[in-house]
Amino acid sequence: MTNADLSTPATQTGPALDEQPAAGLRWLLAVGGAIGFLAAFVLTVERFHLLTDPNYTPSCSINSVLSCGSVMVTPQAAIFGFPNPLLGIGGFAIVTTLGVVLLAGVRLPRWIWLGLQVGVTAAAVLIHWLIYQSIYTIGALCPYCMVVWAVTIPMFWYVTLYNFRRTRWVRSLTGYHTVVIGAWALFVLGIILTRFWLGNG
Repeated sequence: MTNADLSTPATQTGPALDEQPAAGLRWLLAVGGAIGFLAAFVLTVERFHLLTDPNYTPSCSINSVLSCGSVMVTPQAAIFGFPNPLLGIGGFAIVTTLGVVLLAGVRLPRWIWLGLQVGVTAAAVLIHWLIYQSIYTIGALCPYCMVVWAVTIPMFWYVTLYNFRRTRWVRSLTGYHTVVIGAWALFVLGIILTRFWLGNG
């Protein structure tokens, strides 16, 4: 896969429909959305088990650091009054559907792409808040949540590059988009390692 696979549109279309994105973005939405959906679904099931049995140990509670159970019982895990993974189930179902539709060759109206931009931006803001809360307030990491982080960040990045592809700043980043996403991932990994394994914990 080349640097242009995810950030460069494949074809031009008429005014009613937007350009077909490159295959990389289409696969990212379909596969990444499915992975995120599965993680959110499993988290929801684990949460229901924990609600019915306070002594239940979630499958993703591995040790004191990698512990879904420690995260699930916090207020941050239900910031809108219901378990956060329910947002993921709905959001990732939409993303997966759009990815599959795009892989089938359907071109989408511009308003759908703008709606997707709003969705992935809101998701990116939420997960970065949750990353901070998990690392510095709760002091534990949820492995399934980390899967959601891992698919949400590139979705936000590449959907943003696609939607703003005609702007000067995006055109200047086209050849370096993998560097940016790689540095982003290394930064998150770095603060996790520093907080839990390299620091005083």
